[in-house]
Amino acid sequence: MRCRVFALLAAVLLAACVPGCGDRRTGPDPRNNAIKVIQPYHAHGTWVFDDAATGLKAEAFVYGIPEMIDRLVADIPNAKKGFRLTFSAGPFPGHELVVERGAPRDGGHFYVDPETGRQGWLCPALFKYFREAPTHIYAKADAIP
Repeated sequence: MRCRVFALLAAVLLAACVPGCGDRRTGPDPRNNAIKVIQPYHAHGTWVFDDAATGLKAEAFVYGIPEMIDRLVADIPNAKKGFRLTFSAGPFPGHELVVERGAPRDGGHFYVDPETGRQGWLCPALFKYFREAPTHIYAKADAIP
């Protein structure tokens, strides 16, 4: 039921939702949701996030991605304590950043910010959210209420 509600919300926001949210034995597959949400925070000298649904704990952003996040959260007070990062392979209302897929490397992919020319690497944890490396990733940062 919860998966259907989330899928309906994504369909309303994007006018299209990826069908099939998993089954009751294994639970929902986060890769099936059109819009994903994580809550990064600053620890160990970089941006990290936890996600119980994918089994990730203190997963670090590296190689240029922390600088992209710094730019994205510049206007969010206390962002280092945590913020909500909404992201998708397709555009959604209010997205603030779009990065373009670059070269694959070491099981992950480089992504380039066309506004700044900066690139960053997303590690293989990318595939816990997408079946394939998306051509574009759209993102928005919000303060946690």
